[in-house]
Amino acid sequence: MKKDWVLYVLLTPPLLYFIIFRIFPLFGMVLAFQDYRILGDNVWVGLKYFKILFNSPVFYNVLQNTIIISLMKIVFCFPVPIILSFLINEVRVSGYRKYVQSIIYLPHFLSWVVIAGIWISLLSPSGGAVNILLNFFHQPSIDFMTDKGSIRWVLVFSEMWRSAGWDSIIYLAAIMKISPSLYEAAHMDGASRWQQMRFITLPELSTTIVTVFILNLGFFMNAGFDQVYNLMNDSVISVVDILDTYVYRIGLVNGQYSYATAASLFKGVIGMVLIFSTHFLSKKISGKGIW
Repeated sequence: MKKDWVLYVLLTPPLLYFIIFRIFPLFGMVLAFQDYRILGDNVWVGLKYFKILFNSPVFYNVLQNTIIISLMKIVFCFPVPIILSFLINEVRVSGYRKYVQSIIYLPHFLSWVVIAGIWISLLSPSGGAVNILLNFFHQPSIDFMTDKGSIRWVLVFSEMWRSAGWDSIIYLAAIMKISPSLYEAAHMDGASRWQQMRFITLPELSTTIVTVFILNLGFFMNAGFDQVYNLMNDSVISVVDILDTYVYRIGLVNGQYSYATAASLFKGVIGMVLIFSTHFLSKKISGKGIW
């Protein structure tokens, strides 16, 4: 620690972040089992708010939306950074590769407020680039932002646009660690670039892919509050209202703190169960897990 003190100093801000915003709030989870009182002590009520939660039809609709949106993001968004890292690795011109990487990393640094504005303009039924293209091919304009059949796909593709480039860094770093001698031996044996990717790069990335997949499953119930909140409107709230927006609405807006804490605790427990179950299942099948 004395030798590498600079690294530990750099570690301090993220460590403080996790302590303040991830560890300390755990002590407040007891509110899920209490009646909140502004004045005086809270009253212990046991599972009262969980019973209310599980008897609420609104909760099951919100839970369904969360599962569907999260599942769509995992199925369609998770493979994209892997494919993107393969494609970037195949670019041999160093200057061009740096240019491409800079462009695809940029959306990650934009807030969802800015991204929502971009996508709302892009998909606007009057003057949006997508609808102009549809009209060019003699197709009617579609109001994607108010169409219940389209809005979930807007969430998927906007998430993909924002995160795919940045997430590919993990896989690019893992590719850089692969010994060049493996590729040289494969090339001498007559392996094509496709065969080298399939039989060398992909197997070498398997541990990284499994680890990232398990971590993503841990956030399965987090369908993206910032994204949904900024892209949601009254026309589509029934199909995009997720647990996070539901907790925000009943907790901070309506002041039902105990009820909101119960819903949030339910979401956290499900995430923890998913991480452990996926880890042990992966260890049993492939011998590789998160630890």
